[in-house]
Parts: sequence; structure tokens; C-alpha cells
Amino acid sequence: MSAVNENDELCVVHKEVVEMVEPTLPPDETLYDLAEFFKVFGDTTRIRILYALLESELCVGDLATLLGLSQTACSHQLRVLKNSKLVRFRREGKVVYYSLSDDHVRKIIELGMEHVEE
Repeated sequence: MSAVNENDELCVVHKEVVEMVEPTLPPDETLYDLAEFFKVFGDTTRIRILYALLESELCVGDLATLLGLSQTACSHQLRVLKNSKLVRFRREGKVVYYSLSDDHVRKIIELGMEHVEE
């Protein structure tokens, strides 16, 4: 099957392939949520925080010192990561400790690193 696109160019459409793939596509809202999820990984500071948390649970002060950030900047990025369910926290007195929320986050970071190092 052939069709003409908006640039008046001929393009081939494989109807049977389109009909096979179309029902497997998640709803647009779900794909939007997935795109928003991956946007969180688009910031080097957040990636550095996640990478540090691969090794150990850390408090804001430790993370800020380790990464050369102000505690305010570090806290802001941790809030974004927490809202995206990538990190969790626990309180011990007045100190808040952060860690990766689950093994999925660890796998995403490790797979991403594996991909960029190929």
C-alpha cells in the first residue's frame, strides 16, 4: 500500500505491520508519563546523585560535599528525584538519608552506563 505524506512524497505503508503494531502501543497518556520519567534523567546533577546512591545511602550534606554542590541545590534535585519515585528517604533524628527507591532504578542506571560505554 502506498500513500502520499504532507510533503507530497510517496511513502510505503505496510498495512499488515501497522495493524499488528498499533494494538501494542500504550495510551498516549502513558507514553507522556514515560517521557516525563526519562526527562528526569536528562540532568547531569541528578544522574550524579543517582550514581552516588548506587554505592551507599547518603544524607544531603554528604551528597552536597561529594558532588561539590550547595545543600540547597542538592535538596532541590533530591526533591525532583523523590517526586519521580527514583529515591526514597528515611529520617534519623534531624538527619534525612536518601537511597535509590528500588532495584529498577539501579538497573536503569547500570543499563544506561553500559550503553554509553559501548
